[in-house]
Amino acid sequence: MKTLKTVLVFSLLGSMSLAAQAGGDISAGKAIVAEKCQACHGADGNSPTPMYPRLSGQHANYIVQALTEYKDGTRNNAIMSGFAAGLSEQDRKDVAAWFSSQSGLFTPVEPRTVSE
Repeated sequence: MKTLKTVLVFSLLGSMSLAAQAGGDISAGKAIVAEKCQACHGADGNSPTPMYPRLSGQHANYIVQALTEYKDGTRNNAIMSGFAAGLSEQDRKDVAAWFSSQSGLFTPVEPRTVSE
């Protein structure tokens, strides 16, 4: 039991440091997500739709990099490029801080059946 508590404490501290890595403001990110992101990715980054990536718990630096690449055209997606175009550098850091501070859902994958 003591080991479980220790693991939980370090997990919580680790998730906080992931959000801090990008230098973003979690509450500002939450407001941006509510306005621009939650329709596809969910309010907490746990998209209910399989076609949209789940972003909760993702590394903040990765989210900043992805949003930057959508904005500058390195990544090409009409929907994401449009949203990212309106985000400042600080906005991208804030969004990343919010999503990285959230807990990700782990959905088991259904086993595939092989048909003959």
